[in-house]
Amino acid sequence: MTGPIAISGGQRTPAEAEEASRNRALFEANPASWETKLENFPKYVRRQNLTRFLALYELFKRVLPIKGSVVEGGVNQGFGLMTWAKLSAILEPVNLGRRIYGFDTFEGFPVIAPQDHAPASRHVRAGDLAADAHDELTRLIEIYDGTRFLGHVPKVKLVRGNACETIPAFIAENPHLVVSLLFLDFDLYEPTKIALEHFLPRMPRGAVLAFDELDNPLWPGETLAMLEEHARRRLRIERFEFDPNIGFAVLD
Repeated sequence: MTGPIAISGGQRTPAEAEEASRNRALFEANPASWETKLENFPKYVRRQNLTRFLALYELFKRVLPIKGSVVEGGVNQGFGLMTWAKLSAILEPVNLGRRIYGFDTFEGFPVIAPQDHAPASRHVRAGDLAADAHDELTRLIEIYDGTRFLGHVPKVKLVRGNACETIPAFIAENPHLVVSLLFLDFDLYEPTKIALEHFLPRMPRGAVLAFDELDNPLWPGETLAMLEEHARRRLRIERFEFDPNIGFAVLD
């Protein structure tokens, strides 16, 4: 029987668990300026972080010719949100219509449903994975707007609150919405199900539906929500050869 898995970094080796602190020591010991050290960020970030960035880049490339905005469910600290935003600014600077929408409570999980419980996840609780990053991200978005082409046109929007409530309200307020990329990292059953119900009808052929936690014993709810949609629409779930986590389907 599978036992509980730590919510963050639960499957790291001892060497991987120590890597961040060892890199931090070298980062802090380097006499170069803070800006110079960030410009050389591959020296200090973990291989897994670069892997994730490359995976998001590959996903975004697939929707460059597809009309619609990017919706991310589960913003956390903003790695994905700002990756989508900066890739859009780099790869399609004149695409005014593509917005980046990020949904999160910024207070952790609001509710744990029965579908989220399994032997490996029985310790998951409401409030877990809280990331109080909303205000910081708001300021970072302002800086981002100030340096990109056509920055006077809004590009990134944070939607704060329980996604089971904010997603239906958002759809009602934005009847024009078309979605080219739906990236679901809620981890849990209920917000994933709500997102699929409301955003999938707005995704054209060629759009990408991506999940971060499929086939993960710690997060059964995300897989169960996907399987309910799979029963209605046979999804071909693909993966990148270099990334162990993300599963995605190109809609046909």
